Amino acid sequence: MRGRVPARPVGEIAEAAARVFLAKGYQAAGVSDVSAALGLSHGAVYTYAKSKEALLYLALLRLIRPDALEALATPVPTPTPEEIVALIDGWATDGSGLPALAAAAGRRQGPVADELGAIVDELYGFIERNRHLLALVERCAADLPELAQYYFVQRRRGMLDQLADYLTRRTRSGALAAVPDIPAAARFIVETIAWFAWHRLGDPDSAHLTDDACRSTVRHLVLAAFVPRPSS
Repeated sequence: MRGRVPARPVGEIAEAAARVFLAKGYQAAGVSDVSAALGLSHGAVYTYAKSKEALLYLALLRLIRPDALEALATPVPTPTPEEIVALIDGWATDGSGLPALAAAAGRRQGPVADELGAIVDELYGFIERNRHLLALVERCAADLPELAQYYFVQRRRGMLDQLADYLTRRTRSGALAAVPDIPAAARFIVETIAWFAWHRLGDPDSAHLTDDACRSTVRHLVLAAFVPRPSS
């Protein structure tokens, strides 16, 4: 007679779920995919999470508050879309702000190169630290309208608008160089940072690029593009 299969740590279930959702997206992924990734029966997964939605909640919680996983009562109940968004919003509100960008909304306090450099450093560090969570949210948001509205419209577009507003005010004052289109310039900065801080890590042709080289080069090039050179 076969012995009982030992219980798996909840974090292991959450990690497997995250891998599956990242690989297949939310709609295409199934509980059976997670059970296969874990080497468990389909039914065994339901002893940890009552549904696919609960597995996504676990996957997100592992990246947001990993210390909270082991205290969960299992099986984790099915969350509403609003509860999934609230989990991410709590993380965004508590620890993912961009204080340098927020501070730059007021009057310039020092050299504009230092101000813009701090914004670039902050955005780079934020994306680099949170790239796994951002990837999971982006991958699943296409299939979850509430998550898409929150992530793409409320948070990401809000951040781009804040950066564009900063560029507009500093350009009008003459502190930054004029560009053909401010919203495109804001998107250029964010997408450049995102590629080097996040997406290049999935590009096998970029393995020779080091973290320090990418971070310093992105900063240098953004400043060179936007900060006017002193007149001789």
